[in-house]
Amino acid sequence: MPDIIAIGGGQASFSFISKLRSLGYQKPISLICGENHIPYQRPPLSKKFLIGELEKDRLFFKPQGFYDEQNIEVIKGQIVKKIDRRQSQIILENEKVLNYKTLFLGLGSRSRLLPKNLSNGIPKLYYIREIGDISFITKEFRYKRKLIILGGGFIGLEVASVARNFGVDVTILESQERILKRTSAKIVANHIKKIHLLNGVFIKENTNIKKFLKTKNNSIRILTNKNEELLADFMIIGIGAQPNTEIADNAGLLIDNGIVVDENCRTSDPNIFAAGDCVSFPFNKDLIRLENVGNAIEQSEAASENVLGKDIKYQPVPWFWSDQFDIKLQIAGLNKGFTKVFHRQSDQKNSFWYYKDDQLISVEAINDPKSYMVGKKLLEMKKTPSSKDIVSNKINLKDMLREIK
Repeated sequence: MPDIIAIGGGQASFSFISKLRSLGYQKPISLICGENHIPYQRPPLSKKFLIGELEKDRLFFKPQGFYDEQNIEVIKGQIVKKIDRRQSQIILENEKVLNYKTLFLGLGSRSRLLPKNLSNGIPKLYYIREIGDISFITKEFRYKRKLIILGGGFIGLEVASVARNFGVDVTILESQERILKRTSAKIVANHIKKIHLLNGVFIKENTNIKKFLKTKNNSIRILTNKNEELLADFMIIGIGAQPNTEIADNAGLLIDNGIVVDENCRTSDPNIFAAGDCVSFPFNKDLIRLENVGNAIEQSEAASENVLGKDIKYQPVPWFWSDQFDIKLQIAGLNKGFTKVFHRQSDQKNSFWYYKDDQLISVEAINDPKSYMVGKKLLEMKKTPSSKDIVSNKINLKDMLREIK
């Protein structure tokens, strides 16, 4: 039986077990995957996999042979029904019981669903979270029909850009007063909105669904809060994600918008570690939860080291990216509480530098990898450049990085 069990078939669990092996841990490991797949990456689901530029086999981090060679037992298609902390056991949906000495939770998150009283009986409502979701959506794309996307966050915007490339008519409904309200400043959101409008995407802000109206076929007809009727052939819901915490909560672990861990990635049970989308962790005197690949990788690898007795404090500089039409948006840091944003522009390259009072806290770069890399390095060094240097195209960013050291 394994000493270590990891639960989850995504980036966090894969990074955790891979790091254990690279650190020399040789005992058997068990990995529980709720879906009937070996671990695979999620970001391409709304990007290259959705558009057909990435084959299904390339979604998987490693082929089955990797797990066989590494003495990792992968149990697919089984949900963990219960964690029994007193007995140090987990109980699977098929009633199989596994003992552990150390447990890792890489439970991820799931799509927020429309309320059942609103969506019950409505056909062709799709979410993007698993491999199985994509085949239905790509079939709809092939008919070049009308699509409504609910949600103007990164998922909704990425799907809109893919759909337009297929020739689909796209309307985005955003309930907030603007797109990207939760993640980006207005100046950045306006820049991205302009790109979508130029590519034929209709964006309706301050707009949500009041109710679905009856139709005589399988199309979708809605009434908005502005009493406007909209028609579509299908709808994709991108209204955020919520952490998978139920089994942790039922086991009595501390929960606060995620499974609470300390700076060593330990939960309130010292024998249980957790990382990734399902986790709330200490960051700048707050508890935060991040839904991105960079965090899942780095936090899980830190957990692996701490499982083996090291004392690694997880203190990240968060990073994230989004592909939309011909732009790549790269983000480093968190802009929470920013007081000023400075815009640096050169040719078709744009970067936006967030300051909280006089401290640099985040950088968002559009088709500008140099600004992203320099900004991320400055954040890692806890250094803040002059805002005058940031907006001046006469100042070379790499030179500025050398000077500020």
